[in-house]
Amino acid sequence: MKLEQTIKPIGPYIASLGSAGSKKAGGIGFTFLLAAAGYGLSQLPVLHYVGQMACAILLAVIYRQVWGYPEALRAGITFSGKSLLRLAIILYGIKLNLLQVFQDGPSLLIRDIAAALFAIGCTLLLAKLLKADQKLSLLLGIGTAICGAAAIAAVSPILRSKEEDTAVSVGLIALVGTVFAVGYTMLRPVLALTELQYGIWSGTSLHEIAHVALAAAPAGEDALAGALLAKLGRVFLLVPLSLVLILVQRQRQQRRLRRLMEQTSGAEDKAKIPQAAKLQLPWFLLGFLALSALGSTDAGQTFMHEAPEIMNAITKITTFLLTMAMVALGLNVDLRGSGKAIIKPLAAMVIASVLLAVGTYFTI
Repeated sequence: MKLEQTIKPIGPYIASLGSAGSKKAGGIGFTFLLAAAGYGLSQLPVLHYVGQMACAILLAVIYRQVWGYPEALRAGITFSGKSLLRLAIILYGIKLNLLQVFQDGPSLLIRDIAAALFAIGCTLLLAKLLKADQKLSLLLGIGTAICGAAAIAAVSPILRSKEEDTAVSVGLIALVGTVFAVGYTMLRPVLALTELQYGIWSGTSLHEIAHVALAAAPAGEDALAGALLAKLGRVFLLVPLSLVLILVQRQRQQRRLRRLMEQTSGAEDKAKIPQAAKLQLPWFLLGFLALSALGSTDAGQTFMHEAPEIMNAITKITTFLLTMAMVALGLNVDLRGSGKAIIKPLAAMVIASVLLAVGTYFTI
């Protein structure tokens, strides 16, 4: 008997247990189990550098290639990929101290803006030169410029990105960011930088908060503090960037609407066009900003300092919810159809990341 015939895939097994309502719960449970497995893998040597999200996405992608998409669990998986994703983005906002960004780091914020514009512009330019997929490259550029997976997850609904592109982008950002963070720690002893300068360089150029902490922590408390402050400025840029993308998408929709109106003669057909052209606003970003503002108040800061265990629990819950969402997105990745399409956008992102690291180093 073949090995694959002796292994009963967990997805179909869960699907066989109950009604539609329980199948939705089963779909959520399925993403929970793969997220938990991803967390377990991330605790192993070497893999702990990669992180639980990347490990969980890898498991989800493998599951899809071997057993296909668990259709009976689609409702629950979709819930994890959308609703839990939005909840995770809202909770992610608590990490952003707006007052600290504006009071202690205005010069860093200007540096962050320049770095973000460079990262996005450079990635898109390289993608054009390499004739890479522009939509996937834009997600990778935004992830590189702002805050990795959280930024990609936040802007995907605005850009109406395919779930497959979102999942691939998150996985690539996690992988490349980890390699860069480890590389930073190896280069640190030979760099002519003070602890604070090294921290600012890390926070300005690395992809995610976890990567920044991984690279800066070994250099000391001053390096870590400078790195996190620089990174907070980039996280803050998620809000204005999202607003810009909304405006751009709205203009595109309006142009598309005008073309449709010109091409359509029937009054009934014209009446249907505005509804089809509506742009869905990511209201969860308002929750992200509101939670950031709440956490930035004196009361919020006092609570955070007096209850670090609660804040640590919120951070872990946020990361796990985001991991469950990434599992849901990873199940949509079909490598047989998109494997080759990943190479050029990945090359554009890696080159842009190297140029960002070199450029920010010489401006410290």
